[in-house]
Amino acid sequence: MSGRLQDRVAIITGAGQGIGLAYTKRFLAEGAKVVIAEIDVERARKALTHLAELGYGGDRVQFQKTDISDEDSANACATATVDWFGTIDILVNNAALYYDIDNENNSFEYLQQVFKVNLHGAWLMARACAPVMVERGRGRIINQSSAAAYLYQLPPMGEFKEVGAFSYSQTKWGIIGLTKFLAAQLGPFNVTVNCIAPGVTMTEATKKIVPEEFMPFVTMMTAMKKELQPEDITGAAVFFASDDAAMITGQVLCVDGGGAMPG
Repeated sequence: MSGRLQDRVAIITGAGQGIGLAYTKRFLAEGAKVVIAEIDVERARKALTHLAELGYGGDRVQFQKTDISDEDSANACATATVDWFGTIDILVNNAALYYDIDNENNSFEYLQQVFKVNLHGAWLMARACAPVMVERGRGRIINQSSAAAYLYQLPPMGEFKEVGAFSYSQTKWGIIGLTKFLAAQLGPFNVTVNCIAPGVTMTEATKKIVPEEFMPFVTMMTAMKKELQPEDITGAAVFFASDDAAMITGQVLCVDGGGAMPG
């Protein structure tokens, strides 16, 4: 029985761990071929070993070392994908500075660095992949924002010292805007662009960043009162990538157990 993404070719950035790896496993299970676009070679190798144990070899999944913030690297990823699998049907812009994010750093230099990866990197990858999709007359771009984009009502507490950078949240709000502008430009060419905004997800990065004693509070802030797992995000990505979402573009879907509830 074929899957919903049978023989579609997807690039998933930051797919060596966390939500990106969960996307990869789900897309492969749905019949897609996947290129893991990952900057960390060791992380990617571990992911490939794990996927091989699940029965997915080089005919279904490949790795391309990719720095999404570098234009040449983004273009090389798109070129390699076409060389391996013949086309690009789906781009999932998952990669971002998160695991090593420094939320206490309010310098302009650091803010620029986070923007370069989290927002401009997504634009560079879309710019690299869109021409292939436009030429074929079909494509799906799925950007990843975050529920953090909507948490503006939770400012830093304590005595005022300086205007905060809100670097992660700023870039994730920017992803929402980028989604809408790309959707408007690429829609006439049958390329849809949508966005997923996950809540606080139980990845190794989250466990590193969010204090363990704070996690019950995060969970209680949601309607469903459940911890969000990486696998909980994957259904939204499959939907946006599938034919079921052929007439849906420029939309943001919060997958957070009923936390942010924008709109």
